[in-house]
Amino acid sequence: MTKNLFVELSDAMADAAERAGKSTVLVDARRKFPASGIAFAKDLILTADHVVERDEDIKVILADGTEVTAQLAGRDPGTDLAVLKLGQPLASPAEVSKTAARVGQLVLAIGRPSTSGIQSSFGAVNSIGGPVRTGRGSVLEQYIKTDVVSYPGFSGGPLVNGDGTILGINTSGFGHGGALTIPADVAWRIAETLAKHGKIKRGYLGIRSQVVELPADAKKALKREQDSGLLLVGLEADSPAGKGGLMVGDILVGIAGEPVAHQDDLFVNLGADTVGKSTPIDILRGGKLESIKVEIGER
Repeated sequence: MTKNLFVELSDAMADAAERAGKSTVLVDARRKFPASGIAFAKDLILTADHVVERDEDIKVILADGTEVTAQLAGRDPGTDLAVLKLGQPLASPAEVSKTAARVGQLVLAIGRPSTSGIQSSFGAVNSIGGPVRTGRGSVLEQYIKTDVVSYPGFSGGPLVNGDGTILGINTSGFGHGGALTIPADVAWRIAETLAKHGKIKRGYLGIRSQVVELPADAKKALKREQDSGLLLVGLEADSPAGKGGLMVGDILVGIAGEPVAHQDDLFVNLGADTVGKSTPIDILRGGKLESIKVEIGER
């Protein structure tokens, strides 16, 4: 008997939705309709930050219909992620895919925006990009763009592959004209930090800058392929940059040995590990390359 590939694909996607649905929960933490969340650990839920409008009196409804109370454990508006701590442990945390998303891959977005059960949306991965500024003073190091429809309440739910394991967490909170997916490895790493510390530290220099092309002599001084840097056009009062000796007119070209060609590079290199530390800042001053140590503040 000839196999019906369409039926096989249909059954496989339904099985994938059912598998992912076991760790997809309803999150009731805002005035409007509920959103979704993912069972990140036995007593933790990962969801989108913009759907959590209160810190307490949060309700989470599990796949079996059980209602559990939760409280906010940590949030990061910069990446639109939040972690909720449950009042009782879960039986089955989410299963993360062992392989990263690929362009062209068929995927499902899963949500649980109501008590009637899970909902799904079918599509494909269109692109994988990053880093990108989120508009909230942060940079998302990577994102997945799909053509799945993000229905109301889908934010905080998972994007899954054909076997039902999780590729990332969906959110419509960035205002880029649709939903984006934060890859699971990025989201889980942030979630672990939020669960432990309640927030994400980010470095702060206190500069205003614009991208400028580097002259030929400056490129030779750098001894690496880099066509642009950040011209410092202003320093904030009592800023770490000013206290460290940076000046208006300097061209910032590197932090801790990593090149800085654009503002996105600046955000990426001012991570949590730089806060409070004396960090070498590479600048061009008067056409000469200098390294000045600056104690990085916290933004």
